[in-house]
Amino acid sequence: MTSAVAPDPEALWTDADLIAALLSVDPAGLGGVAVRSGFGAVRERWLGLLRARLPGHAPVVRIPIHVGEDRLLGGLDLTASLSQGRPVAQGGLLAACHGGVGVLAMAERLDVTASALIASTLDQGAVLAQRDGLTLREVTSFGLVALDEGADETERPPEGLMDRLAFHLDLSGLSHRDVAAANFTPEAVETARRIYPSVAKVDDDLIDAVCEAAALVGVSSARSCLLALRVARVHAALSGRLTATAEDASVAGRLVLAPRAKHAMAERAPQGQQTEPNEEASHEPQPPSSGETSETASPPDLDETAARDLAAEMIVAAVRAALPDAFKLVDPSGRASAASISRSRGGGAAVKSALRGRPLGSRPGRLKPGARLDLLDTLRAAAPWQKLRAAGEDAGRLRIRKDDFRIRRYVQRAELTTILVVDASGSTAFQRLAEAKGAVEPLLAQAYVARARVALIAFHHGEASLLLPPTRSLTRAKRLLADLPGGGGTPFASAIDLSLAVAVAEKSKQRTPMLVFLTDGRANIDRAGQPGRQAADRDALAAAKRVAQYGVRALFIDTSPRPQAGADRFAQAMRGSYASLPFVQSDRLADLVAREGRAVMS
Repeated sequence: MTSAVAPDPEALWTDADLIAALLSVDPAGLGGVAVRSGFGAVRERWLGLLRARLPGHAPVVRIPIHVGEDRLLGGLDLTASLSQGRPVAQGGLLAACHGGVGVLAMAERLDVTASALIASTLDQGAVLAQRDGLTLREVTSFGLVALDEGADETERPPEGLMDRLAFHLDLSGLSHRDVAAANFTPEAVETARRIYPSVAKVDDDLIDAVCEAAALVGVSSARSCLLALRVARVHAALSGRLTATAEDASVAGRLVLAPRAKHAMAERAPQGQQTEPNEEASHEPQPPSSGETSETASPPDLDETAARDLAAEMIVAAVRAALPDAFKLVDPSGRASAASISRSRGGGAAVKSALRGRPLGSRPGRLKPGARLDLLDTLRAAAPWQKLRAAGEDAGRLRIRKDDFRIRRYVQRAELTTILVVDASGSTAFQRLAEAKGAVEPLLAQAYVARARVALIAFHHGEASLLLPPTRSLTRAKRLLADLPGGGGTPFASAIDLSLAVAVAEKSKQRTPMLVFLTDGRANIDRAGQPGRQAADRDALAAAKRVAQYGVRALFIDTSPRPQAGADRFAQAMRGSYASLPFVQSDRLADLVAREGRAVMS
């Protein structure tokens, strides 16, 4: 990670002002902008700049975060359909954005379905929908302003949507004192809008330079390069030029490529140093051919090559200078860091509910106790049939049948309960027990922050005990863990049975359990409490298979000083994951369990 140096507020606002001007010239062609900032004077001032520079007739449509598919794409006009007795279509919010911009609130919480619908509309330039017995296709061309109010780096708008927006603008570091006067008047933007169609296409040399700069910072998306080239043309129009230059491409690289950087930029190899000339050839220059002077013997395109290299160096230098000073590096392969935490960390599996949670839409169903009727969707389903049902009867009545009923559905995250099963028997040496206790400490702290529940089971002296029922009390769990003595036999089968019973009880309370075993797996006490390694091992394997049968997620942490071959047999029987404590540092155990927790939720 590079040094964390605060960005220059004046330069940041200057770029924000420039982005508003560029987007106003060609909102649909540039896709839009993701603005990372909470509600406040800075964000509202920037949105005001954008509105003032758009054409007078251009709409600015607010798109709420929990908008339904029918409101987003359009569908049945309920009032008109009921009054006319036939299906009447109405446009949605995306169609209403045509010629202007759509402002998407709280984009970091946008669900996958809505994100895919918006992305598809941006790509096709049209709304396509088939619903309520209607087929809708309406041309719409607009730019999207995605307002990102995420609390930390893990809360971001969907990547598929971000990739389609030319600009990623972070205003979170600015205050109202940093807002300066606008550098572009609406008249200047209107002039650029008129001449933009006449701006020539970017030449091949600048295309190569932009692609090279993108590759150097790990930007692999071809769409990002295409957006940068379009931004270069718009910037040329804004500057009053009909041809995009290296200066325009440098601005595009700074505004489009730098915020997408995945890793530190490598130094660009100077042109002409890839191959060294042969020493003998350098001492014996070839004479020019007949009719050719020494001046004309040089390549005729030398000046063009030098100009191309200079343009590439300008773009690369601009992107390098604009790289965020404190952005987090990720693996060049594109995989996120193991320490990254999902936005839903601490939550359990997604559970469908009829009463509360995030709306999932409605579906046909019966009105049974506890179900919530979606009145509007029910009326939509009934509206097209009113004329047919009214034949020979009073036309003023509204006729609704059981088949028309639409029941609301919701989804909510169940609470995650981590059940720690700690081996404190004599087979676990006191030093290893201390390491296991130290490894659990950060896990408890993580559970506390994530509002998750923790239960603690210990097995030693021939029996397994539930020391702490599922709770959010971090202090109590830490105290019990610190006072946990070691010694005695290893009743591993009893520990698995007890942990499974706790997990099943948590499931009955609509919680999502996850078992975390910290043991060397060397059982020597069977289910009946009798010593004997063979019987104890057989009982433990049978108990582990029951964990898999109940579908409870399990993580087996081997605390042996030197794990033996076949040590993962219990994890395999549970259909869980296996890790060895010597190879998993105690401070990384919390991350390992967090990854397992995300697997539980998927």
